Parts: sequence; C-alpha cells; structure tokens
Amino acid sequence: MKFLVNAQLPVRLARFLESADYDTIHTKNLPNKNATSDTEINAVSIRDNRDD
Repeated sequence: MKFLVNAQLPVRLARFLESADYDTIHTKNLPNKNATSDTEINAVSIRDNRDD
C-alpha cells in the first residue's frame, strides 16, 4: 500500500507509516511542499497509485 500524507496531518504520521514498511510521502516532500494545490496532490496520488 502507498500513502500520500496531506499537509494537515503531521509529518510524524508519514514517518510512522514508513517505519511500518509502507511506501509513504508527505506533502512536505513534494516540490511545492505544503503549498501544493489539492489538484496537484490528487494528480500525484493517481499517478503514483497512492491513497490519500
């Protein structure tokens, strides 16, 4: 399972999921960081087959 953790959730959640061996990224790791638009987040999620 792959996750994309949105800006309103803490980075520590992404770290926790990573420690449980889930492929996880936080919006802070995207090029526009937490300023990434919802449209772009959705596109990344679909492109990478991630749940958000």
